[in-house]
Amino acid sequence: MHADLLFTGGPVFTPEGRGATAVAVTGGRITAVGNTEVHDLAGPGTEVVDLAGRLLLPGFQDAHVHPVPAGLELARCDLTGARTAEDTVAAVRAYADAHPEREWITGGGWSLDAFAGGTPTKELLDAVVPDRPVYLPNRDHHGAWVNSRALELAGVTRDTPDPADGRFERDVSGEPTGMLQEGATRSVGRLVPPATPADRVAALLRAQRHLHALGITAWQDAILGDYLGMDDPSEAYMTAARGGSLTARVAGALWWDRERGAEQIPGLIERRAALRHGRFRAAGVKLMLDGIAENGTAALLGPYLDRCGHATANRGKSFIDPDRLPAYVTELDALGFQCHFHALGDGAVRHALDAVEAARKANGPSGTRPHLAHLQVVHPDDVPRFAALGATANVQPLWAVHELQMDELTIPFLGPERASWQYPFGSLLRSGARLAAGSDWPVSSPDPLQGVHVAVNRVSPDAPGPVFLPAERIALAAALTAYTAGSAYVNHLDDTGTVRPGALADLAVLDRDPFAGPPEAIGGTRVALTYVGGERVYTAPDA
Repeated sequence: MHADLLFTGGPVFTPEGRGATAVAVTGGRITAVGNTEVHDLAGPGTEVVDLAGRLLLPGFQDAHVHPVPAGLELARCDLTGARTAEDTVAAVRAYADAHPEREWITGGGWSLDAFAGGTPTKELLDAVVPDRPVYLPNRDHHGAWVNSRALELAGVTRDTPDPADGRFERDVSGEPTGMLQEGATRSVGRLVPPATPADRVAALLRAQRHLHALGITAWQDAILGDYLGMDDPSEAYMTAARGGSLTARVAGALWWDRERGAEQIPGLIERRAALRHGRFRAAGVKLMLDGIAENGTAALLGPYLDRCGHATANRGKSFIDPDRLPAYVTELDALGFQCHFHALGDGAVRHALDAVEAARKANGPSGTRPHLAHLQVVHPDDVPRFAALGATANVQPLWAVHELQMDELTIPFLGPERASWQYPFGSLLRSGARLAAGSDWPVSSPDPLQGVHVAVNRVSPDAPGPVFLPAERIALAAALTAYTAGSAYVNHLDDTGTVRPGALADLAVLDRDPFAGPPEAIGGTRVALTYVGGERVYTAPDA
Protein backbone atom coordinates (compact mmCIF):
# COMPACT_ATOMS: atom_id res chain seq x y z
CA MET A 1 0.00 0.00 0.00
CA HIS A 2 1.35 3.39 -0.96
CA ALA A 3 1.78 5.99 1.75
CA ASP A 4 -0.33 9.14 1.90
CA LEU A 5 2.58 11.13 3.32
CA LEU A 6 6.30 10.47 3.29
CA PHE A 7 9.01 12.35 5.17
CA THR A 8 12.56 11.88 3.88
CA GLY A 9 16.01 13.35 4.17
CA GLY A 10 16.32 14.32 7.81
CA PRO A 11 16.83 12.95 11.32
CA VAL A 12 13.80 11.49 13.11
CA PHE A 13 13.53 11.70 16.90
CA THR A 14 12.42 8.25 18.08
CA PRO A 15 12.73 6.37 21.39
CA GLU A 16 15.75 4.59 19.86
CA GLY A 17 17.55 7.78 18.92
CA ARG A 18 17.96 9.74 15.67
CA GLY A 19 19.12 7.03 13.28
CA ALA A 20 15.98 6.95 11.13
CA THR A 21 15.69 9.35 8.19
CA ALA A 22 12.27 8.49 6.73
CA VAL A 23 8.70 8.09 7.99
CA ALA A 24 5.62 6.94 6.08
CA VAL A 25 2.04 7.85 7.04
CA THR A 26 -1.11 6.11 5.80
CA GLY A 27 -4.67 6.71 6.97
CA GLY A 28 -3.56 9.13 9.68
CA ARG A 29 -1.12 6.69 11.29
CA ILE A 30 2.59 6.06 11.00
CA THR A 31 3.13 2.93 8.92
CA ALA A 32 6.91 2.79 8.61
CA VAL A 33 9.99 4.30 10.23
CA GLY A 34 13.41 3.67 8.74
CA ASN A 35 15.73 4.85 6.05
CA THR A 36 15.87 4.56 2.26
CA GLU A 37 13.78 1.37 2.24
CA VAL A 38 10.79 3.44 3.35
CA HIS A 39 11.00 5.39 0.09
CA ASP A 40 9.55 2.35 -1.67
CA LEU A 41 6.16 3.23 -0.11
CA ALA A 42 5.88 6.36 -2.27
CA GLY A 43 3.23 6.23 -4.95
CA PRO A 44 1.62 8.58 -7.47
CA GLY A 45 -0.57 10.20 -4.82
CA THR A 46 2.00 10.36 -2.02
CA GLU A 47 2.87 13.79 -0.61
CA VAL A 48 6.63 13.81 -0.08
CA VAL A 49 8.13 16.22 2.45
CA ASP A 50 11.87 16.76 2.11
CA LEU A 51 13.15 17.37 5.62
CA ALA A 52 16.42 18.72 4.20
CA GLY A 53 18.23 17.93 7.43
CA ARG A 54 15.51 19.31 9.68
CA LEU A 55 14.35 17.27 12.69
CA LEU A 56 11.05 15.38 12.56
CA LEU A 57 9.63 14.60 15.99
CA PRO A 58 6.31 13.79 17.68
CA GLY A 59 3.95 16.72 18.03
CA PHE A 60 4.51 18.56 21.29
CA GLN A 61 1.89 18.23 24.03
CA ASP A 62 1.30 20.78 26.76
CA ALA A 63 0.46 19.02 30.02
CA HIS A 64 -0.84 22.14 31.81
CA VAL A 65 -2.34 25.04 29.87
CA HIS A 66 -5.34 27.40 29.78
CA PRO A 67 -5.98 28.17 26.09
CA VAL A 68 -9.42 29.80 26.34
CA PRO A 69 -8.43 32.42 28.96
CA ALA A 70 -5.24 32.97 26.98
CA GLY A 71 -7.21 33.47 23.78
CA LEU A 72 -9.54 35.89 25.52
CA GLU A 73 -6.64 37.91 26.92
CA LEU A 74 -5.11 38.21 23.46
CA ALA A 75 -8.29 40.03 22.40
CA ARG A 76 -8.43 42.26 25.50
CA CYS A 77 -5.93 44.45 27.33
CA ASP A 78 -2.92 42.20 26.82
CA LEU A 79 -0.07 43.30 29.10
CA THR A 80 2.31 40.39 28.52
CA GLY A 81 4.69 42.53 26.48
CA ALA A 82 5.09 45.30 29.07
CA ARG A 83 8.32 45.15 31.04
CA THR A 84 8.12 48.21 33.32
CA ALA A 85 5.48 49.90 35.43
CA GLU A 86 5.43 52.83 33.02
CA ASP A 87 4.95 50.56 29.99
CA THR A 88 2.19 48.64 31.75
CA VAL A 89 0.22 51.73 32.71
CA ALA A 90 0.69 53.18 29.23
CA ALA A 91 -0.68 49.97 27.70
CA VAL A 92 -3.76 50.17 29.93
CA ARG A 93 -4.33 53.79 28.93
CA ALA A 94 -3.94 52.98 25.24
CA TYR A 95 -6.40 50.10 25.43
CA ALA A 96 -8.98 52.09 27.39
CA ASP A 97 -8.71 55.03 24.96
CA ALA A 98 -9.12 52.68 22.00
CA HIS A 99 -12.19 51.00 23.49
CA PRO A 100 -14.50 53.66 24.94
CA GLU A 101 -17.41 51.26 24.44
CA ARG A 102 -16.11 48.72 26.97
CA GLU A 103 -18.00 48.86 30.27
CA TRP A 104 -15.07 47.15 32.02
CA ILE A 105 -11.37 47.22 31.18
CA THR A 106 -10.22 43.60 31.44
CA GLY A 107 -7.32 41.52 30.20
CA GLY A 108 -4.13 40.93 32.16
CA GLY A 109 -0.70 39.33 32.01
CA TRP A 110 1.32 42.02 33.77
CA SER A 111 4.58 41.05 35.48
CA LEU A 112 4.99 41.23 39.23
CA ASP A 113 8.59 42.33 38.85
CA ALA A 114 7.50 45.49 37.03
CA PHE A 115 6.26 46.91 40.35
CA ALA A 116 7.91 47.35 43.74
CA GLY A 117 7.13 44.30 45.83
CA GLY A 118 4.98 42.92 43.01
CA THR A 119 2.03 45.00 44.21
CA PRO A 120 0.85 47.89 41.99
CA THR A 121 -1.69 50.32 43.40
CA LYS A 122 -5.15 51.52 42.41
CA GLU A 123 -3.89 55.08 42.05
CA LEU A 124 -1.84 54.10 38.99
CA LEU A 125 -5.00 52.85 37.31
CA ASP A 126 -7.17 55.71 38.57
CA ALA A 127 -4.87 58.14 36.77
CA VAL A 128 -5.58 56.55 33.37
CA VAL A 129 -9.06 55.01 33.83
CA PRO A 130 -10.93 56.99 36.51
CA ASP A 131 -14.50 56.41 35.32
CA ARG A 132 -14.73 52.69 34.49
CA PRO A 133 -13.88 49.61 36.56
CA VAL A 134 -10.60 47.88 35.77
CA TYR A 135 -9.80 44.23 36.56
CA LEU A 136 -6.40 42.94 35.43
CA PRO A 137 -5.06 39.57 36.65
CA ASN A 138 -1.29 39.32 36.85
CA ARG A 139 0.86 36.98 34.81
CA ASP A 140 0.48 34.19 37.37
CA HIS A 141 -3.30 34.62 37.64
CA HIS A 142 -3.04 34.30 41.40
CA GLY A 143 -3.77 37.98 41.93
CA ALA A 144 -5.49 40.92 40.26
CA TRP A 145 -4.93 44.68 40.07
CA VAL A 146 -8.03 46.87 40.23
CA ASN A 147 -8.87 50.55 40.36
CA SER A 148 -10.96 52.51 42.85
CA ARG A 149 -14.11 52.22 40.74
CA ALA A 150 -13.89 48.42 40.81
CA LEU A 151 -13.41 48.39 44.59
CA GLU A 152 -16.37 50.73 44.97
CA LEU A 153 -18.65 48.50 42.89
CA ALA A 154 -17.51 45.44 44.88
CA GLY A 155 -18.12 47.18 48.20
CA VAL A 156 -14.54 46.55 49.33
CA THR A 157 -13.42 48.95 52.08
CA ARG A 158 -10.97 49.02 54.94
CA ASP A 159 -13.56 47.11 56.96
CA THR A 160 -13.82 44.22 54.51
CA PRO A 161 -12.17 41.15 56.04
CA ASP A 162 -9.71 39.04 54.10
CA PRO A 163 -11.16 35.77 52.77
CA ALA A 164 -9.75 32.53 54.15
CA ASP A 165 -8.00 31.76 50.85
CA GLY A 166 -6.61 35.20 50.02
CA ARG A 167 -6.02 38.76 51.13
CA PHE A 168 -6.46 42.40 50.19
CA GLU A 169 -3.16 44.24 50.14
CA ARG A 170 -3.51 47.31 52.38
CA ASP A 171 -1.59 50.48 53.11
CA VAL A 172 -0.41 51.46 56.58
CA SER A 173 -3.84 52.88 57.41
CA GLY A 174 -5.63 49.66 56.44
CA GLU A 175 -7.07 50.93 53.15
CA PRO A 176 -7.12 48.39 50.27
CA THR A 177 -4.41 49.34 47.78
CA GLY A 178 -6.03 47.79 44.72
CA MET A 179 -4.00 44.55 44.73
CA LEU A 180 -6.08 41.43 45.38
CA GLN A 181 -4.35 38.15 46.19
CA GLU A 182 -5.78 34.68 45.49
CA GLY A 183 -9.37 34.29 46.77
CA ALA A 184 -9.74 38.04 47.31
CA THR A 185 -9.92 38.41 43.53
CA ARG A 186 -13.44 36.98 43.62
CA SER A 187 -14.73 40.15 45.27
CA VAL A 188 -14.28 42.00 41.97
CA GLY A 189 -13.97 39.13 39.52
CA ARG A 190 -17.56 38.04 40.14
CA LEU A 191 -18.75 41.39 38.78
CA VAL A 192 -16.85 41.23 35.49
CA PRO A 193 -19.23 40.54 32.60
CA PRO A 194 -18.57 37.01 31.35
CA ALA A 195 -17.47 36.38 27.81
CA THR A 196 -20.24 35.26 25.47
CA PRO A 197 -20.27 31.63 24.26
CA ALA A 198 -19.23 32.87 20.83
CA ASP A 199 -16.34 34.82 22.35
CA ARG A 200 -15.13 31.71 24.16
CA VAL A 201 -15.21 29.57 21.02
CA ALA A 202 -13.38 32.29 19.09
CA ALA A 203 -10.79 32.46 21.89
CA LEU A 204 -10.30 28.69 21.77
CA LEU A 205 -9.76 28.67 18.02
CA ARG A 206 -7.44 31.69 18.26
CA ALA A 207 -5.40 29.84 20.88
CA GLN A 208 -5.45 26.61 18.89
CA ARG A 209 -3.96 28.36 15.84
CA HIS A 210 -1.20 29.76 18.02
CA LEU A 211 -0.47 26.41 19.66
CA HIS A 212 -0.39 24.55 16.34
CA ALA A 213 2.11 27.15 15.09
CA LEU A 214 4.35 26.07 17.98
CA GLY A 215 4.14 22.38 17.03
CA ILE A 216 1.59 21.54 19.72
CA THR A 217 -0.88 18.84 18.70
CA ALA A 218 -2.48 18.03 22.07
CA TRP A 219 -2.83 19.48 25.53
CA GLN A 220 -4.40 19.16 28.96
CA ASP A 221 -6.63 22.08 29.91
CA ALA A 222 -5.85 22.50 33.58
CA ILE A 223 -9.18 24.05 34.65
CA LEU A 224 -12.61 23.09 33.36
CA GLY A 225 -14.76 25.24 35.61
CA ASP A 226 -15.09 28.74 37.01
CA TYR A 227 -11.97 29.97 38.80
CA LEU A 228 -11.27 33.48 40.10
CA GLY A 229 -13.02 35.20 37.22
CA MET A 230 -11.71 32.89 34.50
CA ASP A 231 -14.47 31.67 32.18
CA ASP A 232 -15.34 27.96 32.15
CA PRO A 233 -14.07 26.71 28.76
CA SER A 234 -16.01 23.42 28.79
CA GLU A 235 -18.81 24.36 26.41
CA ALA A 236 -16.39 26.05 24.04
CA TYR A 237 -14.58 22.74 23.67
CA MET A 238 -17.82 20.85 23.15
CA THR A 239 -19.00 23.34 20.52
CA ALA A 240 -15.70 23.15 18.64
CA ALA A 241 -15.57 19.35 18.90
CA ARG A 242 -19.12 18.93 17.62
CA GLY A 243 -18.49 21.37 14.78
CA GLY A 244 -15.23 19.76 13.71
CA SER A 245 -13.08 22.83 14.33
CA LEU A 246 -11.19 21.27 17.25
CA THR A 247 -8.19 19.83 15.46
CA ALA A 248 -6.06 19.28 18.58
CA ARG A 249 -6.52 16.40 21.01
CA VAL A 250 -7.57 17.78 24.40
CA ALA A 251 -7.83 16.22 27.85
CA GLY A 252 -9.51 18.34 30.51
CA ALA A 253 -9.23 18.51 34.29
CA LEU A 254 -12.48 19.35 36.09
CA TRP A 255 -12.13 22.06 38.72
CA TRP A 256 -12.31 20.91 42.35
CA ASP A 257 -14.20 23.61 44.25
CA ARG A 258 -11.89 24.20 47.19
CA GLU A 259 -14.73 25.61 49.28
CA ARG A 260 -16.55 22.27 49.16
CA GLY A 261 -15.68 18.67 49.96
CA ALA A 262 -16.54 15.16 48.81
CA GLU A 263 -20.17 16.13 48.24
CA GLN A 264 -19.13 17.58 44.86
CA ILE A 265 -17.91 14.23 43.51
CA PRO A 266 -21.29 13.08 42.09
CA GLY A 267 -21.40 16.30 40.08
CA LEU A 268 -17.89 15.63 38.78
CA ILE A 269 -18.99 12.19 37.64
CA GLU A 270 -21.90 13.74 35.74
CA ARG A 271 -19.68 16.35 34.11
CA ARG A 272 -17.14 13.70 33.09
CA ALA A 273 -19.87 11.76 31.29
CA ALA A 274 -21.24 14.86 29.58
CA LEU A 275 -17.95 16.46 28.51
CA ARG A 276 -16.76 13.99 25.89
CA HIS A 277 -16.94 14.35 22.13
CA GLY A 278 -14.51 13.66 19.32
CA ARG A 279 -11.02 14.77 20.29
CA PHE A 280 -12.12 16.30 23.61
CA ARG A 281 -12.71 14.52 26.90
CA ALA A 282 -12.75 15.46 30.56
CA ALA A 283 -11.21 12.65 32.56
CA GLY A 284 -9.34 14.32 35.40
CA VAL A 285 -9.84 16.57 38.40
CA LYS A 286 -7.74 19.64 39.14
CA LEU A 287 -6.91 20.08 42.82
CA MET A 288 -5.23 23.42 43.53
CA LEU A 289 -3.42 22.85 46.80
CA ASP A 290 -1.62 26.18 47.23
CA GLY A 291 -0.75 29.50 45.64
CA ILE A 292 2.59 30.98 44.53
CA ALA A 293 5.81 31.81 46.31
CA GLU A 294 5.98 35.43 45.16
CA ASN A 295 2.93 36.46 47.20
CA GLY A 296 3.63 34.12 50.10
CA THR A 297 0.75 31.72 49.41
CA ALA A 298 2.72 28.67 48.24
CA ALA A 299 2.43 26.12 51.06
CA LEU A 300 5.80 25.49 52.70
CA LEU A 301 6.92 22.97 55.31
CA GLY A 302 8.69 25.76 57.18
CA PRO A 303 8.05 29.49 57.56
CA TYR A 304 8.78 32.14 54.96
CA LEU A 305 11.51 34.60 55.81
CA ASP A 306 11.17 38.37 55.96
CA ARG A 307 13.43 40.78 54.08
CA CYS A 308 15.96 40.58 56.90
CA GLY A 309 16.15 36.78 56.74
CA HIS A 310 14.16 36.16 59.91
CA ALA A 311 11.43 33.52 60.13
CA THR A 312 7.86 34.80 59.94
CA ALA A 313 4.61 33.20 61.07
CA ASN A 314 3.60 32.54 57.46
CA ARG A 315 3.87 29.08 55.88
CA GLY A 316 1.62 29.90 52.93
CA LYS A 317 -1.89 28.64 52.32
CA SER A 318 -3.32 25.16 51.90
CA PHE A 319 -6.47 25.70 49.87
CA ILE A 320 -7.63 22.12 50.46
CA ASP A 321 -7.40 20.72 53.99
CA PRO A 322 -4.33 18.42 53.99
CA ASP A 323 -6.02 16.14 56.52
CA ARG A 324 -8.98 15.57 54.21
CA LEU A 325 -7.08 15.48 50.94
CA PRO A 326 -6.07 11.78 51.14
CA ALA A 327 -9.72 10.71 51.44
CA TYR A 328 -10.72 12.89 48.49
CA VAL A 329 -7.92 11.57 46.29
CA THR A 330 -8.57 7.96 47.31
CA GLU A 331 -12.22 8.26 46.29
CA LEU A 332 -11.43 10.04 43.03
CA ASP A 333 -8.79 7.44 42.16
CA ALA A 334 -11.23 4.61 42.87
CA LEU A 335 -13.71 6.23 40.50
CA GLY A 336 -11.11 6.37 37.71
CA PHE A 337 -10.37 10.09 37.87
CA GLN A 338 -6.87 11.34 37.18
CA CYS A 339 -5.78 13.75 39.92
CA HIS A 340 -3.96 16.80 38.54
CA PHE A 341 -2.43 18.71 41.47
CA HIS A 342 -1.29 22.31 41.57
CA ALA A 343 1.56 21.84 44.04
CA LEU A 344 4.13 24.61 44.11
CA GLY A 345 5.59 24.74 47.62
CA ASP A 346 7.30 21.82 49.36
CA GLY A 347 4.37 21.56 51.76
CA ALA A 348 1.87 21.20 48.93
CA VAL A 349 4.12 18.69 47.14
CA ARG A 350 4.30 16.54 50.25
CA HIS A 351 0.55 16.75 50.83
CA ALA A 352 -0.10 15.67 47.23
CA LEU A 353 2.32 12.74 47.44
CA ASP A 354 0.84 11.69 50.79
CA ALA A 355 -2.60 11.67 49.17
CA VAL A 356 -1.39 9.59 46.22
CA GLU A 357 0.26 7.19 48.64
CA ALA A 358 -3.00 6.84 50.57
CA ALA A 359 -4.84 6.08 47.32
CA ARG A 360 -2.27 3.47 46.37
CA LYS A 361 -2.59 1.76 49.75
CA ALA A 362 -6.39 1.74 49.60
CA ASN A 363 -6.95 1.00 45.90
CA GLY A 364 -3.76 -0.69 44.77
CA PRO A 365 -2.10 0.21 41.48
CA SER A 366 -4.36 2.08 39.08
CA GLY A 367 -4.22 3.51 35.61
CA THR A 368 -5.27 7.02 36.62
CA ARG A 369 -1.76 8.48 36.21
CA PRO A 370 -1.74 11.27 38.83
CA HIS A 371 0.56 14.19 38.20
CA LEU A 372 1.86 17.13 40.20
CA ALA A 373 2.28 20.42 38.36
CA HIS A 374 4.71 23.30 38.99
CA LEU A 375 6.97 21.78 41.68
CA GLN A 376 8.85 24.95 42.46
CA VAL A 377 10.14 23.78 45.84
CA VAL A 378 10.52 20.04 46.43
CA HIS A 379 12.06 18.74 49.65
CA PRO A 380 14.87 16.30 48.79
CA ASP A 381 13.14 13.57 50.83
CA ASP A 382 10.19 13.74 48.46
CA VAL A 383 12.11 13.51 45.18
CA PRO A 384 12.31 9.67 45.12
CA ARG A 385 8.64 9.35 46.04
CA PHE A 386 7.51 10.33 42.54
CA ALA A 387 8.94 7.19 40.97
CA ALA A 388 7.96 5.01 43.93
CA LEU A 389 4.33 6.12 43.73
CA GLY A 390 4.06 6.39 39.95
CA ALA A 391 3.29 10.12 40.17
CA THR A 392 4.43 12.13 37.16
CA ALA A 393 6.34 15.39 37.66
CA ASN A 394 4.57 17.95 35.44
CA VAL A 395 7.13 20.74 35.06
CA GLN A 396 6.99 24.26 33.60
CA PRO A 397 10.64 24.77 32.62
CA LEU A 398 10.44 28.45 31.66
CA TRP A 399 10.24 29.40 35.32
CA ALA A 400 13.60 27.82 36.24
CA VAL A 401 15.77 30.86 35.54
CA HIS A 402 17.29 33.84 37.27
CA GLU A 403 14.96 36.81 36.68
CA LEU A 404 13.71 39.65 38.87
CA GLN A 405 10.65 37.71 39.99
CA MET A 406 12.92 34.89 41.14
CA ASP A 407 15.83 36.90 42.51
CA GLU A 408 13.90 39.69 44.25
CA LEU A 409 10.46 38.26 45.08
CA THR A 410 11.25 34.61 45.80
CA ILE A 411 14.80 33.63 46.82
CA PRO A 412 15.12 36.14 49.70
CA PHE A 413 11.93 34.82 51.29
CA LEU A 414 12.83 31.15 50.90
CA GLY A 415 16.40 31.34 52.13
CA PRO A 416 19.46 29.64 50.59
CA GLU A 417 18.64 26.02 51.43
CA ARG A 418 15.06 25.98 50.14
CA ALA A 419 16.03 28.13 47.18
CA SER A 420 18.40 25.32 46.13
CA TRP A 421 15.47 22.87 46.01
CA GLN A 422 13.69 24.74 43.21
CA TYR A 423 12.58 23.06 40.00
CA PRO A 424 14.68 19.90 40.52
CA PHE A 425 14.30 18.47 37.00
CA GLY A 426 17.66 16.71 37.02
CA SER A 427 17.17 15.24 40.48
CA LEU A 428 13.74 13.94 39.56
CA LEU A 429 15.02 12.27 36.39
CA ARG A 430 17.97 10.70 38.19
CA SER A 431 15.56 9.28 40.79
CA GLY A 432 13.58 7.53 38.06
CA ALA A 433 10.62 9.90 37.92
CA ARG A 434 8.68 10.43 34.72
CA LEU A 435 8.64 14.05 33.52
CA ALA A 436 5.83 15.71 31.59
CA ALA A 437 6.05 19.34 30.56
CA GLY A 438 3.75 22.27 30.01
CA SER A 439 3.57 26.04 30.01
CA ASP A 440 0.63 27.19 32.17
CA TRP A 441 -0.08 29.67 29.34
CA PRO A 442 -1.12 32.51 29.69
CA VAL A 443 1.12 32.54 32.77
CA SER A 444 4.13 32.07 30.50
CA SER A 445 4.86 31.47 26.83
CA PRO A 446 3.42 28.23 25.42
CA ASP A 447 6.41 27.76 23.09
CA PRO A 448 7.80 24.29 23.92
CA LEU A 449 11.16 25.06 22.32
CA GLN A 450 11.67 27.97 24.69
CA GLY A 451 10.87 25.60 27.57
CA VAL A 452 13.27 23.00 26.19
CA HIS A 453 15.98 25.66 26.00
CA VAL A 454 15.56 26.47 29.70
CA ALA A 455 15.35 22.81 30.76
CA VAL A 456 18.68 22.16 29.04
CA ASN A 457 20.47 25.43 29.88
CA ARG A 458 18.69 26.81 32.98
CA VAL A 459 19.02 30.33 31.54
CA SER A 460 16.42 32.44 29.78
CA PRO A 461 16.56 32.32 25.97
CA ASP A 462 15.72 36.05 25.92
CA ALA A 463 18.15 37.35 28.52
CA PRO A 464 20.97 34.90 29.29
CA GLY A 465 22.48 35.30 32.74
CA PRO A 466 23.88 33.09 35.48
CA VAL A 467 22.88 29.44 35.25
CA PHE A 468 20.10 28.66 37.71
CA LEU A 469 21.07 25.57 39.75
CA PRO A 470 23.29 23.92 37.10
CA ALA A 471 22.95 20.42 38.58
CA GLU A 472 19.27 20.45 37.62
CA ARG A 473 19.90 20.83 33.88
CA ILE A 474 18.71 17.91 31.74
CA ALA A 475 19.75 16.62 28.32
CA LEU A 476 18.04 17.77 25.13
CA ALA A 477 16.60 14.32 24.47
CA ALA A 478 15.13 14.19 27.98
CA ALA A 479 13.57 17.64 27.60
CA LEU A 480 12.00 16.75 24.23
CA THR A 481 10.72 13.48 25.69
CA ALA A 482 9.03 15.36 28.54
CA TYR A 483 7.19 17.58 26.03
CA THR A 484 6.17 14.58 23.87
CA ALA A 485 5.99 11.10 25.39
CA GLY A 486 5.83 12.37 28.97
CA SER A 487 2.89 14.68 28.34
CA ALA A 488 1.19 12.08 26.12
CA TYR A 489 1.33 9.71 29.11
CA VAL A 490 -0.47 12.07 31.49
CA ASN A 491 -2.93 12.96 28.72
CA HIS A 492 -3.75 9.24 28.28
CA LEU A 493 -2.95 9.60 24.59
CA ASP A 494 -1.01 6.37 24.28
CA ASP A 495 -1.24 6.33 20.47
CA THR A 496 0.81 9.54 20.37
CA GLY A 497 4.01 10.95 21.83
CA THR A 498 6.54 8.85 19.92
CA VAL A 499 7.39 8.25 16.28
CA ARG A 500 6.75 4.53 15.81
CA PRO A 501 4.73 2.31 13.45
CA GLY A 502 1.07 2.24 14.49
CA ALA A 503 1.12 5.58 16.30
CA LEU A 504 -1.11 8.44 15.24
CA ALA A 505 0.71 10.77 12.88
CA ASP A 506 0.77 13.79 15.20
CA LEU A 507 4.08 15.25 14.12
CA ALA A 508 6.16 18.42 13.98
CA VAL A 509 8.99 19.42 11.67
CA LEU A 510 11.48 21.92 13.07
CA ASP A 511 13.40 24.47 11.01
CA ARG A 512 16.69 22.78 11.97
CA ASP A 513 18.12 19.88 13.95
CA PRO A 514 18.76 21.32 17.43
CA PHE A 515 21.00 18.33 18.24
CA ALA A 516 23.43 19.57 15.59
CA GLY A 517 24.02 22.94 17.24
CA PRO A 518 25.21 24.16 20.63
CA PRO A 519 22.76 23.97 23.56
CA GLU A 520 22.66 27.75 23.89
CA ALA A 521 21.15 27.96 20.38
CA ILE A 522 18.14 25.72 21.09
CA GLY A 523 15.89 28.70 21.83
CA GLY A 524 16.30 29.97 18.28
CA THR A 525 14.63 26.86 16.84
CA ARG A 526 11.20 27.30 15.27
CA VAL A 527 8.49 24.98 13.98
CA ALA A 528 8.13 24.65 10.20
CA LEU A 529 5.21 22.19 9.89
CA THR A 530 2.64 20.65 12.24
CA TYR A 531 0.44 17.61 11.54
CA VAL A 532 -2.44 16.05 13.48
CA GLY A 533 -3.50 12.63 12.31
CA GLY A 534 -1.46 13.11 9.15
CA GLU A 535 -3.30 16.33 8.27
CA ARG A 536 -1.26 19.51 8.09
CA VAL A 537 -2.57 22.11 10.55
CA TYR A 538 0.28 24.61 10.34
CA THR A 539 2.80 25.71 7.74
CA ALA A 540 5.38 28.37 8.59
CA PRO A 541 5.60 31.19 6.04
CA ASP A 542 9.16 30.19 5.11
CA ALA A 543 8.70 26.40 5.36
